[in-house]
Amino acid sequence: MQKYRGLLYISPWIIGFLLFQLYPFLSSFVYSFTDYSIFGTPEFVGLKNYKRLFTIDPDFIKSIKVTMLYALISVPGKLIFALIVALILNMKLRHVNFFRTLFYLPSILGGSVAISALWKLMFMKDGMINGLLSAIHIPAVDWLGSPHVALFTISLLQIWQFGSSMVLFLAALKQIPAEYYESASLDGASRWTCFWHITFPMITPIVFFNLIMQMINALQNFTSAFVITNGGPLKSTYLIGLKLYEEGFNNFKMGYASAISWVMFAIILVFTLLIFRSSDAWVYYQDGGEF
Repeated sequence: MQKYRGLLYISPWIIGFLLFQLYPFLSSFVYSFTDYSIFGTPEFVGLKNYKRLFTIDPDFIKSIKVTMLYALISVPGKLIFALIVALILNMKLRHVNFFRTLFYLPSILGGSVAISALWKLMFMKDGMINGLLSAIHIPAVDWLGSPHVALFTISLLQIWQFGSSMVLFLAALKQIPAEYYESASLDGASRWTCFWHITFPMITPIVFFNLIMQMINALQNFTSAFVITNGGPLKSTYLIGLKLYEEGFNNFKMGYASAISWVMFAIILVFTLLIFRSSDAWVYYQDGGEF
């Protein structure tokens, strides 16, 4: 009995994992091959849902393109901004702990519906952002009404939530031995040389981790597109997460929505594997090991 005590302690987690994660995960795969609504009985249709996704439904292909562009804007923007702020906060500044807390707060609040609604109010035509622009005699921008700008606007919300990445970068910067910079300064190395040949190689494992996590978050994003623009204008912010939601909970096509979710899973898996495959060329580990 003694050896099963550990299992007893973690049984709530095991039960929750089996009921609320593993079972829905596997059942969605089965439902993806069926014609199934919430109120009916699943009817097996084979690959019909997947065939429709790639050959008949133009909104699905549109949603994939929009999601890829969204990730291309938000992920590099977020990581670059987080690294710049981390470099600044790594300096010997007064009240630096206060500023670290202040910069981390958006990551706690940023994913909520309330913040997305506030973002929408700020970027409306008569919102605060255009009010600030008019105060310095810059013409107002149709942040949410222009197909060319709307996706960038919701990407800014994702970039604004840079706190978690910043904290990881800051922890990595703290681990770099000061002797490396001292030796480089004696050799006359500039700040840029020190950053490119010392700082960046030493933090590449954290860059790698942040890249993976933020890529996954961006490809799964739903809240900002739903609350701020609802996929508009002209479906310029129609992310794949929004497409999945509409098919499943507006049209009650759960089988079709399950197929979308598995295509999304496949896309995330492919990108993750590509990043892992590329890591040998640019990720440096001090112990010489591999991830």
